[in-house]
Amino acid sequence: MKFIKYLLVGLVFGIVLTKSEAVSWYRIYEMFHFQSFHMFGIIMTAIVVGVVGIQIIKRGKVKDITGQPINIPDKEKGFTNYIIGGILFGLGWGLVGTCPGPMYILIGAGFWGIGVVLLGALVGTYLYGVLKDKLPH
Repeated sequence: MKFIKYLLVGLVFGIVLTKSEAVSWYRIYEMFHFQSFHMFGIIMTAIVVGVVGIQIIKRGKVKDITGQPINIPDKEKGFTNYIIGGILFGLGWGLVGTCPGPMYILIGAGFWGIGVVLLGALVGTYLYGVLKDKLPH
């Protein structure tokens, strides 16, 4: 029963991404060819909402559902790791036509071929976990 709230949030998230066409391969194609502002608008809106939300949590000393203070540690300073990670993420997104969140939505919408992409993402995540200590951070 306690996981129903997570299921409902995921369901609403999936509906919003589908209705906003953020899971559309065509919209992603337009974005990477700089032909449309649609996806950039969605991404910028998400960034603004995220920044404002994090600041509210940090400055307002917001507590979680159990009453414990929410602690969001500052990110480590770095450059190379973010550049390499961003390039790999962007290349994968451009080649596949989707990023991690919409993969589940596309499977739920009946696009079963994306299961291969999900499997690749899971294998990549596993390999990162195995090689994490050997990579630049």
